[in-house]
Amino acid sequence: MSSKRGAEHYFAENKAVAGLGRASLHSGVIFIAARGVNIFVQLASTILLARLLSPHDFGLVAMVLALVGFAPMLIDLGTADASTQKTQITQAEISTMFWLNVAISLVLTLLLIGSSEAIARSFGEPSLTSIALALSITFVLTGMSTQHSALMRRAMQFQRIAMIDISANLVGSIVSVALALGGWGYWSLVAKPIVTTSWTTVAVWMSCRWVPGRPRLSPDSKELAGFGLGVTGFTMTDYLVRSADRIAIGYFQGAGPLGYFQNAFMIYGNVLSILTEPLHNIAVSSLSKLRNDVDGLKRAWETALSTLSFFSVPAFAILAVIGQDFVVLLLGQKWAAAGPLLCIFAVRGIPHSIERTLGWLHVAIGRADRWMRWGVYSAIVQLLALMIGLPFGVTGVAAAYAIAMFGLFVPALAYSGHPIGIRSRDVLQAVGPQTIAGLVAVGAGFLVQLQFLADVSQLMRIFASGTVCLVAYLAVAVGLFRVTAPLHLVFSVVRDLRSGRTPANFRS
Repeated sequence: MSSKRGAEHYFAENKAVAGLGRASLHSGVIFIAARGVNIFVQLASTILLARLLSPHDFGLVAMVLALVGFAPMLIDLGTADASTQKTQITQAEISTMFWLNVAISLVLTLLLIGSSEAIARSFGEPSLTSIALALSITFVLTGMSTQHSALMRRAMQFQRIAMIDISANLVGSIVSVALALGGWGYWSLVAKPIVTTSWTTVAVWMSCRWVPGRPRLSPDSKELAGFGLGVTGFTMTDYLVRSADRIAIGYFQGAGPLGYFQNAFMIYGNVLSILTEPLHNIAVSSLSKLRNDVDGLKRAWETALSTLSFFSVPAFAILAVIGQDFVVLLLGQKWAAAGPLLCIFAVRGIPHSIERTLGWLHVAIGRADRWMRWGVYSAIVQLLALMIGLPFGVTGVAAAYAIAMFGLFVPALAYSGHPIGIRSRDVLQAVGPQTIAGLVAVGAGFLVQLQFLADVSQLMRIFASGTVCLVAYLAVAVGLFRVTAPLHLVFSVVRDLRSGRTPANFRS
């Protein structure tokens, strides 16, 4: 079978089909499980690397990653979301987007190579030159895999995507740890993104047997690029906020404090990504198919948001309470200074995990322009928080970001849903009880920890305070507010998976 005929199902009309909701739920459960495996691999490798490497090594790589981490978003240029949500696409349009991604990746590679010495001089760390040169390899690899991944998302082949993610993370982690054991120092940290990106690129090409043709500029391809620019406007401003803290800390306080900040944020970020990153792809793929059914779209959005917050909020509440002990237990006593930072990040995670869903509606209803405008406003607020917190060190930065997020998350979602009649009260109805329950759980966990668990072992303190936190959350969310629908949904999907009743489009 030719590549053209074999790829036809990737270009089918993007519309709702029977079993779409069930397929989305199944995809979500599997993707969350896959993320759990990835987090386990990530934490296991970090535990080993933290004992083999110094905070300075982590800080060096974090400096470059903070500067170049924007590249995948700029290379994508929002075209992956554009391809996923568009009702009709052609192979010519996707070929044009593919070559656009590759061209951008080549330009960024040359720019990074040319500026590598300037980066090293700016931070006063000569080794940053070679680190930047090595990481530039990932740019071209990302450009070559963006549209293949988008086509797999459009076809809802999330099981395949999950397996690719897990295998890439596992291979990258093994290589990284092996190099650290061999005495390669910070190069072991540099190797992981290179190996992971290489593996992912090869795997998606093998899974999605579509071969790009010649680029053809047409009104439809211009429309895709225009939509993508709106998505990129948000992702770039959002990345600016997420990297500005590390750049500022590295510049004003050096690699050591940045190393503590980076590893605390790494643990927090991995937990956050379990839900938000994979569910964005699933939600956009599913909700886009309901664009012509506004009531159905709103119901599906509310159900998905309520379910996400029901499980994400207690996860961050527990992490906030056990954060200090968790860091020391995992990374060792020399990383104890990262513990309070993780606790603050985790409290921020209660609203942050909800706020990260704002792109679901912006993309699904085709309003990337509104997503970009919100990104500018959100970036201004969070950069002001950074300026306020920076004089108080890394702890002040973390606390200021947490406060800002509690003020942003409801307006962010209400703004994203405004074109289809979603208001702040709808957001609060979907996530308010879970948020209140999470804050109560944090308070209960810390109270019990301080009053009764100060002299027990770390493992016992983690188990006991975490249990108290979970019980307090369920007592408020389920007992007081009667939020039970998310439990029924997840249990029903688990029963389906155990009995083998998975939707056909999920098995594809």
